[in-house]
Amino acid sequence: MITRRHLLAGLAGISVSGFVAGAAGALEFIDYTGTELEGLVDSGAPYLINFHASWCPTCAAQQRVLDALQGESAAYAAIPILRVDWDSYGNSELARNMAIPRRSTLVLMRGTSELGRLVAETRKDRIAGLLDLAAS
Repeated sequence: MITRRHLLAGLAGISVSGFVAGAAGALEFIDYTGTELEGLVDSGAPYLINFHASWCPTCAAQQRVLDALQGESAAYAAIPILRVDWDSYGNSELARNMAIPRRSTLVLMRGTSELGRLVAETRKDRIAGLLDLAAS
């Protein structure tokens, strides 16, 4: 079980204020920097943590699927996506506390509770299924 203290300690570098709506209405991703995550955790709203690497073809495929899903559904577009660079933070306290095995890991959270995760999954139906857990 991930405790609130562990999650906040690991996520302290993510800035919620960095999220802005893009031209198409989808959220733009931010780097793992900043200090305002506690508000997101406390909001009770679901959010997706995307552990990625810029050179990773699986990560790029996941990104294309997430972009498509956000374009198709306002509910999906409303889920904030926190993108954590694997090369910089793959061995961070956040990755260790969450037992992230590798890049291309998607973790859906609500507060400090994990709702579900996918590792190296690129199928649209599986990623949509993960995002659908946000409604439950």
